[in-house]
Amino acid sequence: MKFILAIETSCDETSVAIIKDGHTILSNVVSSQIKAHSKHGGVVPELASRLHAEAIHIVLEKALIESQVSLSE
Repeated sequence: MKFILAIETSCDETSVAIIKDGHTILSNVVSSQIKAHSKHGGVVPELASRLHAEAIHIVLEKALIESQVSLSE
């Protein structure tokens, strides 16, 4: 069994997915930054990068728990 750890950071979202054997999605956790950016009328790159750094550990942990897969796997 092989697992893929997929990490995506777009302009206003941070997401992590765990995929089994290339086609079965075990978890897909997304953290949105829409509220933070809406105050400014659009995406602020510096703010987005800080929010990605804050969110990535939490999103990763939730995805691993949801998938019941350890990081070492």
